[in-house]
Amino acid sequence: MNLELSNRLDKKKYEDPLWHKRFYIFIGLIIFFIYLLGSVEFNLKNLFDARSVEVTKKFLISFFPPEISSEFLILVFDEALVTIAIATVGLISALLIGIPAALLICNSLSFSSVEGQASIVSKSFRYAVRLILIFLRSVPEIVWALLFVRVVGLGPTAAIIAIALTYGGMLGKVYAEILESGGGEISDKLVFNGLSRGQILFYVLIPQNILEIVSYTVYRWECAVRSTVILGFVGAGGLGQQLENSMKMFAGGEICTLLMAFIILVWFSDWLSKSLRDQIV
Repeated sequence: MNLELSNRLDKKKYEDPLWHKRFYIFIGLIIFFIYLLGSVEFNLKNLFDARSVEVTKKFLISFFPPEISSEFLILVFDEALVTIAIATVGLISALLIGIPAALLICNSLSFSSVEGQASIVSKSFRYAVRLILIFLRSVPEIVWALLFVRVVGLGPTAAIIAIALTYGGMLGKVYAEILESGGGEISDKLVFNGLSRGQILFYVLIPQNILEIVSYTVYRWECAVRSTVILGFVGAGGLGQQLENSMKMFAGGEICTLLMAFIILVWFSDWLSKSLRDQIV
């Protein structure tokens, strides 16, 4: 009798008291997802009908063999260097926007916020900076590129400005959140003990969160490399523009080679991120 009662108690201990609620939420999400599929007229049958399969087969067959002539490979290498340059300069420019903005809106570096004595002026200023970051990251890179292509003309300059503005908004927001999540009560106590903002930043917040900061920064560089594909379609240079030219000419072999070049660049960014993390650890 005692053994049976003990088994019942053990079973109750491991049961989730909210499983009914979570189950109904899960069913509700599935129904909502099905409704969304219908609202956008998503239909997998169109992808697998005979005509679509035939077109896809012809398109994929045109990829082989890849274009590996020395002249085209030299062109791909040159454009890859341009792509890396666009992504790197664009990201550095974004850092010039994101880092100061992150320091301005980070609550862990605000003495008045920690002490609960923030004035209306300081709150309004932080909110204004947040609104600027929201505006910058709300406008996609492609839209910024379209605007600046008209201003500065075709070429990498428009792509660099587009990446700098959009990624500056993203970096500012994420860096501030990383520093705030890693600071917490420790930074609050250090504020009350008389440490300056610089001391808290360089001796507490950055050392505690350096791995996340480095990983996210390299990831953003990888995203910038991939963004150049889209930006190239509006004449912003790099491998993306060459990809557009090859697609216009229906040169499947060239497209295949260019896609492999992008895969290598993304692999390189992943290797770079891991190497930097290993060096820091």
